[in-house]
Amino acid sequence: MAELFKAEIDVAYTDAHIAAYPIEYIAGIDLYNAGEFHAAHDAWEERWMGEVGPSAKLFLQAMIQSAVAFHHLDIGRPGAARQMYLRAKEKFARLGCPVFMSLDLEDYQLQLDASLSWLLSVPDPRTLPMTQYKAPKIRLLPAVNEFD
Repeated sequence: MAELFKAEIDVAYTDAHIAAYPIEYIAGIDLYNAGEFHAAHDAWEERWMGEVGPSAKLFLQAMIQSAVAFHHLDIGRPGAARQMYLRAKEKFARLGCPVFMSLDLEDYQLQLDASLSWLLSVPDPRTLPMTQYKAPKIRLLPAVNEFD
């Protein structure tokens, strides 16, 4: 029984999400959760560059920037990571909603802050030793949301 419950927790999305949301969004989630942050950026950017509404564009840009923050950490660029982290936070704030495309933005941002807030502890994060971090895991909420 515990294994069944654990398997449910590890599922990032459902078939309903696959049917409702663009494939680039779903693919980006898979790539992000696998630690392939640059590839997640590419998947989300493909959708972002297409015809999407203003809220979806802002959301995707925030997701792209959060993924790029981790990519910059992976390649040893904490200053660039901090810039992307701050830009993502600003976009999420402008979006102004707690859930978008079934992602609990409040929870995701708490995970993002837990992973990256150390970059804000000094004027120049390049002076800090590289810190181990745990990137957020994206898990969509069960309900499918409308989006533009």
